[in-house]
Amino acid sequence: MKLLTYDIGNGPRCGVLRDNLVLDVTALLGVDQTLRDVRALLELGDSPIDRLRDALARDVPAPALPLPSVRLRSPILQPPTVRDFFSFEDHASGHGSRALHEAWYRLPIFYFSNTLRIFGPDDVVPFPAASDRLDYELELGCVIGREGSDIAAADALDYIAGFCVFNDWSARDLQFDEMAVGLGPAKGKDAATTLGPWLVTTDEMAPYLQDCRLQVKCAARVNGEVWLDDGDGGAAYHSWGDFVERASKDSRIVPGDVLGSGTVSGGSIPEAIQLGIESARYLQPGDEVELEVEGIGILRNTLGPKASIDPNYRFRPKV
Repeated sequence: MKLLTYDIGNGPRCGVLRDNLVLDVTALLGVDQTLRDVRALLELGDSPIDRLRDALARDVPAPALPLPSVRLRSPILQPPTVRDFFSFEDHASGHGSRALHEAWYRLPIFYFSNTLRIFGPDDVVPFPAASDRLDYELELGCVIGREGSDIAAADALDYIAGFCVFNDWSARDLQFDEMAVGLGPAKGKDAATTLGPWLVTTDEMAPYLQDCRLQVKCAARVNGEVWLDDGDGGAAYHSWGDFVERASKDSRIVPGDVLGSGTVSGGSIPEAIQLGIESARYLQPGDEVELEVEGIGILRNTLGPKASIDPNYRFRPKV
């Protein structure tokens, strides 16, 4: 199933896509309170995805709208947490230009991103005023469907509700400054993350899962120009099981939490430049970025205008 969050002008609602129609999940399940997004569905408990699948099989009546007539929002409007990992060796090593610390191979490393700046498909993403080096990052994302702690990697797929495309917008100039002193990324990743276009349930993605990795092809386009056409989602060094085990160890994961895979090799602008894409450059206001993942779909956003910055603003990146 493709689970989504949609809006027709009176607020977001959880939906499911069937035959290019968006069906209202609140009506399908007959719950009293409006389910505002996919997180609200997952928080119902008692195997909500199975209950929804059963309702669809029984043709329970529900409002249905053509997909082009609705505005899609991020499937999860505000995740409890976003943990973004760093699992593709070519990306992490700059395609072999720098040696990785041994801990990278031993541990699935992640950082926490900003849950208050989540955007959805076709949203206009604000261009950060303090940055001149804005980058996209083509990633895979998963959404947690069950609460748990200290979960073994072998059991991880039982906790993953499904997968989406994940764009980790990165202000590289801000990021490089803060990481130079041994912390971060923080402000360099603070402005925006885009999720979507929907959540494809784990059972539907099963044909692509091998060794708990998604064997999917990935592509990136800027203003219609192909900057990556052969990204390999299956090349991750660490698996989704490793991510879930690491995230939940001595901690807790809950429905709606998002885990990012890290950037698929070739899925960022410095890599596109390094790999010889002549038109590749850092992003500018008005650029349209499309990230495509096999089996999931296309996540498209346009960058808004860049606001002028106060000349007295002190915390500028090093030029």
